[in-house]
Amino acid sequence: MIDRTEPKLISGNANIPLAKAIARRMSLHRGMSVGLVDARVERFNDQEVFVEVYENVRGEDMFIIQSTSNPANDNLMELLIIADALKRSSASRITAVIPYFGYARQDRRTKARTPISAKLVANMIAQSGIERILTLDLHAAQIQGFFDIPVDNLYAAPVFSLDVLHHFKGRLQDVTVVSPDVGGVARARELAKRIGCALAIVDKRREKPGEIAEMTVIGDVRGKSCIIVDDICDTAGTLCKAAEVLIEAGATEVHSYITHGVLSGPAVERITNSVMKSLVITDSIAPTEAVKSAHNIRIVPTAPMFAQGILNTWKGTSVSSLFDTETLTPIYEGLYGEV
Repeated sequence: MIDRTEPKLISGNANIPLAKAIARRMSLHRGMSVGLVDARVERFNDQEVFVEVYENVRGEDMFIIQSTSNPANDNLMELLIIADALKRSSASRITAVIPYFGYARQDRRTKARTPISAKLVANMIAQSGIERILTLDLHAAQIQGFFDIPVDNLYAAPVFSLDVLHHFKGRLQDVTVVSPDVGGVARARELAKRIGCALAIVDKRREKPGEIAEMTVIGDVRGKSCIIVDDICDTAGTLCKAAEVLIEAGATEVHSYITHGVLSGPAVERITNSVMKSLVITDSIAPTEAVKSAHNIRIVPTAPMFAQGILNTWKGTSVSSLFDTETLTPIYEGLYGEV
């Protein structure tokens, strides 16, 4: 039997900067160089995905870093084909690190004759040879049950709480955390509890899909700095409208903390022109140049958390310890300092 001395990382093309950042963080933790396995992930002329791994991975504990973000289908196929290549190369264990799990919004049948695509994708991943999942802020927690393999779902709330405690230091008494809809109350309540702030809700009612007929603020936000919390921001229409409603209700300023910045279509333009003072997202999805150049969009890194999660998985120690702000504080030391 071959002894595994170190975990090995391999990346698809979805978010190479994040994969490299995770490798750098692991190098700091291990006190030695940790790089990405040398491989090529490319496409033939007909857009078929082809993978070739140049290093020996026999008996190794492999971690594939790949978000299934836009283009979701291409990135998903890359993940599956990388897993198949590793499995056929006799890797000992294959863990998929999926910072953003695409198809998560298709987690139930909303009407007759529609699919539950999140379950289909879960089946495909499990059948590809992947034995474990490490992901961040699944759109619906029950998606963990779609998999027949272990799933560790990390949360952005501890990292966001560090960011809020740093940037709103000395004025937390004036901060109110806001859920942009009733369905996200649990997520907003979690952050409010961590930073010791009040909670409010924006209740939205739709006359027909894609159109927001009315928004009502539940709770007192007068004179408050409001922080909207959600897991996904796609076209930013609801988010920007919620910010306007909060200002109309008497809020002094509005900030947003969103885990996954999908930011498709007119999203960046809407955010840039909105009343929001800032939108904070993670790098679970590789930001475009427009996102990076927007004056009121800020990106917080997830590499420290994922690096520690990978090491804990490799060593067989607790991953749930990363749910605690106290655990993440030393991991993010230097980024936020004293909070």
